[in-house]
Formats: sequence, structure tokens, C-alpha cells
Amino acid sequence: MLHLPDHWVWDHWYLDTAEEHHLFFLRASRALHDPDRRHHRAGIGHAIENGQGGWDLVADALVHSDSPAFDSLACWTGSAIEHPDGGIRLFYTGVSREEGGTVQRIGWADSEDGRTFHRTAPAPLEADPRWYETDPASAGEVHWRDPFVFSDGNGTWHMLITARMNTGPVGGRGVVGYATSDDLETWHVKPPLSDHAGFWHLEVCQQFTVDGAHWLIFSCPPDQAPEGLGSEAGSGIWLVRGSSSLGPWDFPGAVQVGPADYYAGQALPRADGTVSLSGFRNMVDGGFRGDIGELVPLTLPG
Repeated sequence: MLHLPDHWVWDHWYLDTAEEHHLFFLRASRALHDPDRRHHRAGIGHAIENGQGGWDLVADALVHSDSPAFDSLACWTGSAIEHPDGGIRLFYTGVSREEGGTVQRIGWADSEDGRTFHRTAPAPLEADPRWYETDPASAGEVHWRDPFVFSDGNGTWHMLITARMNTGPVGGRGVVGYATSDDLETWHVKPPLSDHAGFWHLEVCQQFTVDGAHWLIFSCPPDQAPEGLGSEAGSGIWLVRGSSSLGPWDFPGAVQVGPADYYAGQALPRADGTVSLSGFRNMVDGGFRGDIGELVPLTLPG
């Protein structure tokens, strides 16, 4: 679906507006040779659907800031919304050169024309130590990334975040972090929306609703999932059912979805009630592939 011969492409997200279909994605040069080096070289690429089943690349949405800044090393995964006042707001994760990329924070940038983005967050959103791990020594880094933002239609904006709780067994502290805002400018960090789910982390969380049923899709390598859940040979994309768009979710009933080489899954609900699954191709034939695969049908259990 999207392969760049000179760049690896991995986590990605979509935004459909009345005029255009946007694709944002993490990218880093293949000239690095070692794909494990890509994370600290990542910027946010941008493409727009061309009406012929493909994507036209436009200028990158964001690259790292000059030091000192919370995103002076790299920009990572986020989400995008149509701003109520017009234009697009892009939420994203930043890591800094000053901290060696060990502390993740969340910022945002705005675009009036859907092409050029300017950082507008007065200060980045940080994990609150009352509930979340904030010491990089606990898990090698502070997990506070992948903001997924949506409106409840009643004036409140919700942000789901990849985070880790500050208590419990270290290997299973992955939770759905949470923040809210009434105006998209001031955000309030709240307790996590889930308890210890047994996963190391719940990456790129996304909630969606189909026919009144609520779902959460997230990613975690099978070897970092709860023992006895899923298959080591299966995908790293997981699907759980919830009681509402804010949970609680049935993590013990989590099922793996999508091709085994897909990761960072994105669910794309359609008007006809079907759902497509997008993911980047991770390991193929023993090597990192680094492109976005074709959409595949996502079957919802039950």
C-alpha cells in the first residue's frame, strides 16, 4: 500500500476530511542500514490519497526540533483530528536528545491548509507519577506515547495513551493511559482506564464502535503478552471488546488479528458496518520490511 525505496515506514494513522484522505506515518532513511536505529531518526511523513487508489507524498508533517526541546531527537506516533475551528491538529510523541530518548512526552501541531504544520502546544503533556511510571530505570524508558484523540460529541475530548502503571509486576504494567480536555488546549492527565492487563505495553491504542459494540485495538509482541494468551506465531495486533468507548475492556479475552507480519494495527470502520485493518509489515523472511501493507478485512469476534 505504501513502500518507499529510500525510507523505512512503520507506525501510521489516517484522517479523512470532507475534501481529502490523509495518511501520516513514521519514516527514517534506509541509509541507516540497521533498522533498529530508525527510532531515534524518525520524523512524521505525510501523504494524500490521489483518487486512483494510491498516495501522493507531500512535505513531511514534522521532523525533530532544534535543542533544547522535548522532541529534539525524534517525533513518534500520534493521531490527527479536524480542529473545530478549522484545519488539522496533529498529536504526536516526542523524545529529546538531552535525555537520550528515554522520556516520552506528547505535543501537537496545527495546519490551516492540511500541508504545513506548526507546533502549537505551549508545553508537552507528561506522565503523572501518581499513577504512571516516570523513572526511565523501571522499564528502560518512560512510556507515554501514541496519543489517540477523539471527541465524545458532548464537548469533551479524550486521549488514550500507551503507558505503564507504577505498581504491580514489571512485565505486565501496560495500561491505557488517559487525559481529557474541554478545549483541546488544556489537558488533564487522569488515572489509567485499565488495570494491569498483563501486557508489557499496549501500543498505538485505538477505540472504535461498530453497530453499538465498542472495541479497542492495540499492539504488543506476542512474547510480551500474558502467558497462555494468543500464539507466538500470531500477529502482534490485539483486539478486545469493551463496555464503552472508555472501557472497561476484556483483556483476558484478547484475540490476535491480522497477518502475522503486521504490527501497529489501525482499524478502519466503513459505513456499511465492515472494518478494514491496516498495519505496517514488520519482519518478513527474517528481515525488517518497513512498509505499509494492503488493507485486509477485520473480523470482529461474535
